[in-house]
Amino acid sequence: MIRAIIVDDEQWTRDIIKRFGSWQELDMEIVGEAEDGLEAERLIQMFAPQLVITDMHMPGAGGVELLKYLNESHPEIKIIVVSGYDDFEFTRHAIRYKVNEYLLKPIDAAELNHALGKCKAELEAEPAGSGGYVPFDADILHLIKRYKLLLSVHYHELNEEGIRHVLDAFLQELQSAGYSDKTWMRQLYQEFLSHLKELMVSNSVELGQVEFDSELMLPGLEGMVQQLGERYLTSLQLLIQQRKFRNKLNLDEIKTFIDYNFAESISLEKVARSFFVSKEYLSKIFKQEFGQNMTDYVQQVRMIKAKEWILQGIPIKTVAEMCGYEELGYFYRVFKKQHGIAPGELRKGTHEV
Repeated sequence: MIRAIIVDDEQWTRDIIKRFGSWQELDMEIVGEAEDGLEAERLIQMFAPQLVITDMHMPGAGGVELLKYLNESHPEIKIIVVSGYDDFEFTRHAIRYKVNEYLLKPIDAAELNHALGKCKAELEAEPAGSGGYVPFDADILHLIKRYKLLLSVHYHELNEEGIRHVLDAFLQELQSAGYSDKTWMRQLYQEFLSHLKELMVSNSVELGQVEFDSELMLPGLEGMVQQLGERYLTSLQLLIQQRKFRNKLNLDEIKTFIDYNFAESISLEKVARSFFVSKEYLSKIFKQEFGQNMTDYVQQVRMIKAKEWILQGIPIKTVAEMCGYEELGYFYRVFKKQHGIAPGELRKGTHEV
């Protein structure tokens, strides 16, 4: 499998690249995601990818710095630049650092897959070394997905005991399956650290308050899971302190929480409990501040993203799932009520439904 990482500060863009890419057909796998150039460098050192797909305009270490690093330290890595800025300076840097493909946002699925195909052909003509990377098999990928979901649920519910229980179960399952390769464990460790970062950002917890070292200090699976537990629980304690012992409810923080987690099951009761207020108070103050109730805001965020993704060519069924709707018919009704047009009509004449 050809290993790839995606570098973009926008979660939505990374999601779309993941959805649009014909990864299995091209014998490729996404082994990591980063929000800026520095994080990308760490992932490159850990996963030894053969392909980097990166935005150019990012806060902190941006695309230009990343291209320079790749050109100097990893000239063998293929690069696809995906940028929303049709800017001559960015194009000039892309040419200077021998970028393989330069794509503009909004991303076109055919153009993306054409670029991926070209990189695949070049890599097969000039095979690169594995760099010590051990690919995850289907079973462990399923395990990772399942335990990330469970950790997310307990984190959002501020459930420390739930997180401990999930990590204990995770350790037992790993031990039963006989996973013990140290290189593989470092990759798994980094995978869950990235997940924790996403949880912290979505809950407005500053990343600098938790140590995100990528090296294991304790040997074996038990040490790895112990370190993950320490970081998840430290982060959760910070979140609880941040919410519980404050003078005033931060409604912008609640909006940020919704903006990041709109695809999940969000209810007034759950959010109120997570922010240590009554649902009656939250409902009243949210409407006073924003002129609409919280449930309507959640639906509005979902429908804005749904329209954006449909216009970018993502299949309607996939869009419904990405927005948290399991029942497609209900998604159609909500979409038409919000936008005055059915999803299929919106795309008629430009994309297949």
